[in-house]
Amino acid sequence: MAKSARPTQRDIAELAGVSITTVSHVVNGTRSVAPETRAAVLRAIEETGYTGDAIARSLVTGGTRSIGVAISLLANPYFAALMQAIEREAASAGYTVLLADTHDTVATEQETVRALRSRRVDGLLLTPSPGDGALISELVSLGVPTVLLDRLTTRTDVDQVGVENIQSTSALTEHLASLGHRNIGLVSGAAGLSTSEERTLGYRLGLGRGGLPWNPQLIACGHSTRTGGAAATRALLALPDPPTALVVANDAMMVGVLHEVRGLGIRIGADLAVVGYDDVEWSDLVDPPLTTMAQPVEEIGRRAVRLLLARIADPDRAKETLRLPPRLMHRASCGCQNP
Repeated sequence: MAKSARPTQRDIAELAGVSITTVSHVVNGTRSVAPETRAAVLRAIEETGYTGDAIARSLVTGGTRSIGVAISLLANPYFAALMQAIEREAASAGYTVLLADTHDTVATEQETVRALRSRRVDGLLLTPSPGDGALISELVSLGVPTVLLDRLTTRTDVDQVGVENIQSTSALTEHLASLGHRNIGLVSGAAGLSTSEERTLGYRLGLGRGGLPWNPQLIACGHSTRTGGAAATRALLALPDPPTALVVANDAMMVGVLHEVRGLGIRIGADLAVVGYDDVEWSDLVDPPLTTMAQPVEEIGRRAVRLLLARIADPDRAKETLRLPPRLMHRASCGCQNP
């Protein structure tokens, strides 16, 4: 068949001896196709010179020079800063970034990952939603270059980049114990998240190192949201023997904690010591400034992109899990007069 001036998917279908629907499935990755059928479609694309879109070109050239990022932008303001770092690092390597908001639900995450794959991204950065191990297994089995971001797992078959949570949360808790606090509460993150579990473990470890007993009543789940943080604070402060200090597991919940405490007329740093995790840009602007563990956001974003590009270039390289240390930002909310 002679090449037409502007080849179409119909031309490809006729040359490959398949339906237009099959060509569409190959081009968009919307359904699995038999290897021999896929090969016939790819040959037809190359022979006709079909360049209807970047996806079709990628089937022949082997890549779109793009990476997909599936992340929950609602979950934490820290993720917005992380995205900026990812985009800068990707751009410096000549890659574009396609962003999809998972809304932190399994169903939406699966849809967004499917949409990104249909765009033929060369690899994925994924912040997994609670309970979505099946999606990770699917990506691994399909050989999709993938790096898990922020929320790390115990898996050894996928690349991962995040922060160290256990020892750092222990250090926050130990610091409060060293100031004489005997009742230290925890506003924990959403259930099912590895970050929530690790920071809770770090809190318990810090209690032990500070010589304090474990009291499950002093933990309230803030569900990683502002409203959840406020509700958890109300519950903890309503206890018969309320905490004199709080560890808050992320800055989304910290906003709710600050509003709730101030609404009750409680002075942070004087009546109630408060320490947190994440260190968004306003942490040192509130009164008093917040003592927090600052995640190395720029470095996490850079390392994640570099690890993904290395995986794209060499699919058989050994898998890596990188845990980067946070930095203690010692300010006044913990009650120290001269931090």
